[in-house]
Amino acid sequence: MERIKSVIFFENYYEIKLKILKLVGKFLIAIMLILVAAGACYRLFSSKPIPPGKLVDVNGTKLHIRAEGEKNNLPTLILESGAYSSTDMLHWIAEGLKEDMRIVRYDREGKWYSESVENSITSESYAHQLHELLEINGEKPPYILVGHSMGGIYNRIFRDVYPNEVKGMVFLDSSHPEQWERLVQKELIPENQVNSIKLMSILADMGIIGLYNKLFSSKFRNDGLPKECHIRSREITSYSGKVYDRYLKENTINKALLLRSGQVSSLDSLSVLVFTAKEQYREFQKEKYRREGIDPDKQVQLWFEMQKELKELSTNSKQFVMDGNHGSIITQKENADLINKEILLMVESIK
Repeated sequence: MERIKSVIFFENYYEIKLKILKLVGKFLIAIMLILVAAGACYRLFSSKPIPPGKLVDVNGTKLHIRAEGEKNNLPTLILESGAYSSTDMLHWIAEGLKEDMRIVRYDREGKWYSESVENSITSESYAHQLHELLEINGEKPPYILVGHSMGGIYNRIFRDVYPNEVKGMVFLDSSHPEQWERLVQKELIPENQVNSIKLMSILADMGIIGLYNKLFSSKFRNDGLPKECHIRSREITSYSGKVYDRYLKENTINKALLLRSGQVSSLDSLSVLVFTAKEQYREFQKEKYRREGIDPDKQVQLWFEMQKELKELSTNSKQFVMDGNHGSIITQKENADLINKEILLMVESIK
């Protein structure tokens, strides 16, 4: 009899447990459906982000460009952003120099406000596309190329393709062609982060990220950029998964770009400025490396060696070590002011 009672008890227990699991499952499905519906409504009723510059048609692809400052007898400054950043990342560089010279910043194809190209991409495609964009927009050489992070790689290729149009180059904690061979990190996006970025792209396309930002007003990063820059960034990354998709695309073409830029073994006597961030890793990143048995100081030393090699590309170059990290050397106004001062000195010497 006791055995029969035990069997009945366990049967009832598992039956109750199954009912609870079903209820929980139905509840979760209902929540998911509500989120999907709410996200769809957000996408339906939210307006498309408005670019701060203008869209220019280049062979059927509309590229976002921001051209400021009067054209004069000084070279035009072309600002090239890094892999994930937009034209707003270089806000203080543009603001500090536009009263003295012509400043152009833009989004590469597929990035932020620019459309994606339909045809295949080669390592020189971006140089040709930028060249056409500048021509269509009425810009004239000579140019000084300013590149932050991966922007320095694109600039090296542009100068190699159009050497007669470039009078100077500025590397802002720029990437190096051999960085993935010499550093512990072996690719632009570590493999364990790829799926997270794909998920963010899906959630953005579903409107869920935008909905979250509407409901929960999280603080903007305290990186020194004006609030309107962060508002634009949040709007476009909430509107669709385009920004995340383009970052993943850049990851697939990154090594080919590094390889092509590495073919530029010399910049001869071109006027070159190299700005290197003193602080490469934040404390939590250092701790992570230490747990993995990696010396973060050794990684910083390797980065400094590669930055010195950028300086040695030209016989007419200077290097400056900046108090800041990879981003803050340009997002903090005081750092940008120091950079702008040196750029103006360069411009005056080569005009």
